[in-house]
Amino acid sequence: MRKYDLDNIRWITVVIVVIYHVFYMYNAEGILGGLGKITSVPVQHYDIFLYFVYPWFMPVLFLVSGISSRLYLERHTDREFIKNRTRKLLVPSTIGLFVFQFIQGYVSMSLGTGFRELTAAGVPKPALFLIMAVSGSGVLWFIQLLWLYSMILIFLKKVERDKLLRAGAKTPVWLILLFYFLIWGSAQILNVPIISVYRIGFYFVFFFLGYYVFSHDKVMEKLKKYAIFLIVIGVLACVIFSAFYFGANFADQPVNRRPLYAACAYFGSLAVLSGMARFGDYGNRFTKWMSRKSFGLYVFHYLGISSVALLIAKPGLLPAPVCYLLSLAAGFAFGFGLYEIISRIPFFRWAVLGIKKEKKDVSG
Repeated sequence: MRKYDLDNIRWITVVIVVIYHVFYMYNAEGILGGLGKITSVPVQHYDIFLYFVYPWFMPVLFLVSGISSRLYLERHTDREFIKNRTRKLLVPSTIGLFVFQFIQGYVSMSLGTGFRELTAAGVPKPALFLIMAVSGSGVLWFIQLLWLYSMILIFLKKVERDKLLRAGAKTPVWLILLFYFLIWGSAQILNVPIISVYRIGFYFVFFFLGYYVFSHDKVMEKLKKYAIFLIVIGVLACVIFSAFYFGANFADQPVNRRPLYAACAYFGSLAVLSGMARFGDYGNRFTKWMSRKSFGLYVFHYLGISSVALLIAKPGLLPAPVCYLLSLAAGFAFGFGLYEIISRIPFFRWAVLGIKKEKKDVSG
């Protein structure tokens, strides 16, 4: 039976990610976005949206990915899982960088002074291309970590032989609430310096809680009963976090190691997970279409946003509000448009999107 609540969480969260990146591109509070401030407003109070959603929107995707991994492994072998995840996750986030995502690297480097400085320094073109390709990883950090966690999962399954999985089915609500301290503790470890998104320990816990705990129908039935309570707690945690840290760098230490950040991340994720399980477990033509296209939207949206920033906002060709709207429109246009184009081109669909080669019908 299709779990529409998980599908809906994915595509709705990806839409939130697109909106987030528009605000992030021109952010003026706390952390420098891709281009930075383009308005004359002394304080961009609306940037508080970044603080409200950032702590939880990627954790909830890792939770859902953990749950989905359990559902996939119920119907497939470990070998099939490894092959599938490698094609869908590792190939686009490695080979795809050199086939297509170097374009994103060029745009991102051009928003600042990196590309111009490297060219002026006489960096050889092959080395420059390599730098652009690596810089083009952008939003693909998520699927890079997801592949890593998937491989660790297969190893753990062989070691613990589903003992943890069976124990997870018995998880009481009070213990789920106490998992907050596990989340807070994981925020302190395995954080890659400089590149703050690679929080290996933090996202690892969300993925494995998804697999071992929240993939059980019994556990989710318990959570659904407390959905309203969890939504209230999640919203309050995120509101308090946003108000308290507005103006600070929300994406790096020390803020992203703090107890309040962990509360916003965990209880915000539980609010989404329980709320959608109770109120969003349905599908129609629109939600199913969005679910099918959400991966392409995630992979390509930032190129549209950053291209508008580079070509229109940076030279100041149009007023700031228009640049915001154009960036938002371009995010969706590039996301859906490039997916439709590249998913139809042999080799590119495999290298950039992880879509396997279609088998020819030889029956007749």
